[in-house]
Amino acid sequence: MFLDVQDLSVSFSTRRGTVDAVRGVSFSLAKGETLGIVGESGSGKSVSSYAVMRILERSGRIAGGRITFDGIDLTAMSDREMRELRGREISMVFQNPRAALNPIRKVGHQIEDVLRRHNRATRSTAKAKAIEALRAVRIADPEARYDAYPFELSGGMCQRVVIAIALACDPRLLIADEPTTGLDVTTQKVVMDLLAELTKSRGMSSILITHDLGLAAEYCDKIVVMKDGAVVEAGDPKALFADPRHAYTRRLIRATPRPGAEVGDLLEPPAPSPVRPVPGAPLLQVRNLRKVFGRGASESVAVDGISFVIREGETLGLVGESGCGKSTTSAMIMRLLDPTGGEILLDGRPLTDTPAAKFSRDPRRGSLQMVFQDATDSINPRFTARQAIADPIRRLTDERPAGRVEELAAQVGLPLTLLDRFPHQLSGGQKARVGIARALASRPRLLILDEPTAALDVSIQAIVLNLLAELRAKLGVSYLFVSHDLHVVRLLCDRVIVMREGRVVEEGTAEAVMRAPSDPYTRSLLDATPMPPAAIAATPALAKAAE
Repeated sequence: MFLDVQDLSVSFSTRRGTVDAVRGVSFSLAKGETLGIVGESGSGKSVSSYAVMRILERSGRIAGGRITFDGIDLTAMSDREMRELRGREISMVFQNPRAALNPIRKVGHQIEDVLRRHNRATRSTAKAKAIEALRAVRIADPEARYDAYPFELSGGMCQRVVIAIALACDPRLLIADEPTTGLDVTTQKVVMDLLAELTKSRGMSSILITHDLGLAAEYCDKIVVMKDGAVVEAGDPKALFADPRHAYTRRLIRATPRPGAEVGDLLEPPAPSPVRPVPGAPLLQVRNLRKVFGRGASESVAVDGISFVIREGETLGLVGESGCGKSTTSAMIMRLLDPTGGEILLDGRPLTDTPAAKFSRDPRRGSLQMVFQDATDSINPRFTARQAIADPIRRLTDERPAGRVEELAAQVGLPLTLLDRFPHQLSGGQKARVGIARALASRPRLLILDEPTAALDVSIQAIVLNLLAELRAKLGVSYLFVSHDLHVVRLLCDRVIVMREGRVVEEGTAEAVMRAPSDPYTRSLLDATPMPPAAIAATPALAKAAE
């Protein structure tokens, strides 16, 4: 085998003693193959790949087992020898492209660094080879992008740059660790198709680490399922999904959004889906909303005359690619940005009569709240969960935090014992609950949900989606659900509007738009959405999941 991992164990030294993060993991990879490693956060899938790369933290060590790459025992190599191997023979695409790139160096120079480090270019040839690397990952106008900084590029473009760096020295093994998390569906498909094409054309082997079963099924030759640091199941994707043998694999399948499922069907065991409230009178009205950035030749139209209505108790899905205007629209509704033109009405009264810069002191501030995509970055790291939830109560209401914080924690299913913990002491799902509780603290009438489950594992996503559905049924709050995951949108939303280049191209009920889209752009979004194999939605697999 080209890559052979046998009985791998990885442990970390902590203040509370030794933690065994990976226990007896074995898998193999042939030349030209793509292996998918799936599992939830904490399952050990990333740590296993870091062990292969020999880039574990100082507190981590390979406690046992053997890693053989093309006949070379990687566990016996010195750090100096591994530095020569990394980048040249084995390379990695990391999950967060912006964090992986140096923010103060031009992207072209960062590619040059790798080329010159491994003697693949000289000072005189490095620029041309860096530009060629950018061209290989299909970055338009690579000569101009060579001089760009990461902050000047979109998320998809930054991911392509990271891929260009990883492939610059023509490695024989590529490890991609959640390479599409946070990307919209069309960009995700472009990135994955690009990776698949490049690995095939260059004869490389690859490992895809993901929690997206649909992505793994579509792009991998075989799959390894990990839980709690151990491999629980492995095999061909179609066979594995058609007849999952381990309860954990069945639970992942159950939690994956799919056509024909209701939000309660994602839970283990299945639960009745909360009853959707009947939409009432118009709550929020957006009329001919327009936002232009810049002036003259540099003018850019982000939102171009869009109109829609959100009724009381209704959930409206707002979908589209990165750059379509979703976030700008949300920011204007939240009164974080002033529109260039148009109206935003709440209960028939204009919200734009108060400038965005002064709206934080407007009594209507509490009626509009937001749940952000990254639950970690949206919480003050110096605040405990209790302080984070109490803060908007003090700022936006006349209530006292005492008692109200505990009430909100119970409402979102956050154990009271966790209220005095800091964000770094909470899991992703727990932080998501803190974010939702904080948003509900001012008793809002409209919640803007900005990709609230994009970075969550599928089982945690299922719990959060059911929580949002329950809160809507209980409180009658309205949602503007911003997402690029159309399967999730169908589960939660009554109606959907599709945006492209600042304009609404399609609008209708979620079921009608998903079943029979009228606009070619909507059809392209649906086509780009990774679908689990048919077996995931088939009765046998789900029947086993219910056992």
